[in-house]
Amino acid sequence: MPKKYAAVAITRNGIQLAQQLGERLAGTDVYCYAKYSEGLVESEGQYLFTEPVKELLPSVFSRYEGVILFFSLGAVVRLIAPLLQDKKTDPAVIAIDERGEHVISVLSGHVGGANALCLTIAKLLDSHPVITTASDVQGTFAVDLLGRAFGWKADSFDNMKSISAALVNGEPVAVLQESGERGWLPIGATLPEHVRLCSSVAELLESSFSAAILVTDRLLEAPEESTLLNRSVLYRPRSLVLGLGCNRGTSEAELEAVVRDTLDELKLSLASVRNIATAQIKGDEAGLLALCSKYGWELALYSPEQLNTIPIANPSDTVFRATGAYGVCEPAALLSSGAADWLLRKKKSGNVTIAVARVLFDGVEESL
Repeated sequence: MPKKYAAVAITRNGIQLAQQLGERLAGTDVYCYAKYSEGLVESEGQYLFTEPVKELLPSVFSRYEGVILFFSLGAVVRLIAPLLQDKKTDPAVIAIDERGEHVISVLSGHVGGANALCLTIAKLLDSHPVITTASDVQGTFAVDLLGRAFGWKADSFDNMKSISAALVNGEPVAVLQESGERGWLPIGATLPEHVRLCSSVAELLESSFSAAILVTDRLLEAPEESTLLNRSVLYRPRSLVLGLGCNRGTSEAELEAVVRDTLDELKLSLASVRNIATAQIKGDEAGLLALCSKYGWELALYSPEQLNTIPIANPSDTVFRATGAYGVCEPAALLSSGAADWLLRKKKSGNVTIAVARVLFDGVEESL
C-alpha cells in the first residue's frame, strides 16, 4: 500500500527526529539528505537524496497526503509556494523545527487534515502543537469539515469562505439539519452563542442570520428555499438507502435511470445515497456492481431468511421462487437503513423494482 506521509529532513538533528517519527507514525516514508545521514542506507520507507530539497519536493508534494518538513517555517513557505494549487487538492504540510520543540500546521489545516496531523505528531514527539486556524483557536467547529467523519459532502464550495468568516467573526449563523448524524460537533468543541439551531425551514426563514448551514438530503426547489442557497453552504449526508431488485442481466444504464428518475420524483439528492441493498442472490449482478462502483456505494446483501423477517403488503410468489424471499427491494431497504417505514414503497419500472428508506440515525427517524 502507498504511504500517506513523507517526512523530509536536511540536518543531522532533523534526520534523527524524522527517523523517530517514521517509526512511530504509521504510513510514513522518511527522506534524508545524504550529506548528513552519516552512514544510513536506503531501505523500505527510508530514502536518501542528494539533490537540492527544492528539486525533491515537487514529486513528494504530488504523491503524499501529508508532507512533514523538518526545517524552518520560513524555508517551508518559500519552498512550497510554487507548488500550491488549491485547498481541496494540496496536501497537508507540517513544519517541525530541528529540535522538535514545535510542530506547526502550515497548509491545508482543515480539508487536508494538517491540524489533526499536527496534534498527532506533537503527541508522538512530545512537542508543542501550533495551530492558527480561527475555529480551532476559538474551540468551535470548522464549516469546511462539517460531517467529514460521516462522509457528508458539500454541494458547492462557492460560499464556504464567507460562511466560515461569519462563524469565526461572531455574525449570526443559522443551522438547519433535516437528516444525517446528529453528533457532528467535534469532541471538546462548543456551539457558539451566535449560532442558532433551527428545526424547520420556516423557523430558519423567520430568524435573522448572516449565513446558514443546511444539512439535508432534499432538493431545495421551492422559491423560498432556493433563496437560502445564496448565503448558505449545503451539506449532503449519506442518509438514503435504495432497495433494488432486478431481472438477471439488467444493465447499469437502466438501473441508473430508474434510480435517478425515482430520486427526482421524491425531490431527493443522489449525493445523499449511502448504499444499495438487495438480495444475496444478486451479489454477482454485473449492472448493480457497476452502478455501485460508479458512485462509490456499498452493496448490502441479505439472505432470504433475513428479507422474510420484514412484513410487506404484497408478497410475491414469483419473487419467492426466484430468490427464496417474498420481496426484495422493500425489506432490503428497511433492513439496511434501520428505518421503520419507507419513503417510497416498491415501484416497478421495466426490469427494476426500487424502494427508498432514510437511515435511522441516533434513534431519530426522519420523514419527508
